[in-house]
Amino acid sequence: MSRLRNGIRPLIIFIGLLLIWYAVTLTGIPNYLLPTPATVAEALWKGRDYLGYHFLVTLSEIAMGLCCGLLLGMILALTMMFSPRLQQWLMPVLIISQAIPVFALAPLLVLWLGFGVASKVVMATLIIFFPVTASFFDGLRRTEPGWLELAKTMNAGGLAELRHVRLMAALPSFGSGLRVAAAVAPIGAIIGEWVGSSSGLGYVMLNANARVQTEVCFAALFLLALMAIVLVQLVDLSVRKLLYWVPDSSQTR
Repeated sequence: MSRLRNGIRPLIIFIGLLLIWYAVTLTGIPNYLLPTPATVAEALWKGRDYLGYHFLVTLSEIAMGLCCGLLLGMILALTMMFSPRLQQWLMPVLIISQAIPVFALAPLLVLWLGFGVASKVVMATLIIFFPVTASFFDGLRRTEPGWLELAKTMNAGGLAELRHVRLMAALPSFGSGLRVAAAVAPIGAIIGEWVGSSSGLGYVMLNANARVQTEVCFAALFLLALMAIVLVQLVDLSVRKLLYWVPDSSQTR
């Protein structure tokens, strides 16, 4: 019964938002400012091939950025864990990388890497790797001291300690960082497409906005939101399956 309620709840929320949206359009707002849900649905259907192609382009950019960001974040976290001297140099660099606004870097990346996929993947990677690095590193260094002592009494080597103790202890924190990374992954790709691109949902939105095709903007925005929601849900499900031994107290309420 609880699973049924959890499945119905998003549908109820979606229908409620559609009704609120439709009610707002009845107040006399011009269609070029706020199209009706029916107009957006029509734009989605008529432009399904066009929107579908650009949807796949953005999805591929996000997927590659997510993979690169995860790999880079894990490598940096492990490097800082096993080399305190490098940690002193890398941590300020990580902080500085997040202090610089992403919008300020986007034009430079497009200038250096071109209007293709590379600049969007790098932009997504820059946004993703910090939460992964921070959460994974925090999990690695906060391993229960008693577990480490037990590993030493069992004559576990450095690699065995890393694999069977530290990594297992850090997985919950890594899962939290992975959820955050999945939620923010679309931001980098879309920003890169807005600055300069020839394909993707960001490109569709810019073109539609220039032509005052607001319904197409909303259609692209709907697809982007749907993509982000599905991505976050898939990552959350994967993390729950991977960390099956970690108790979830929220499920007991």
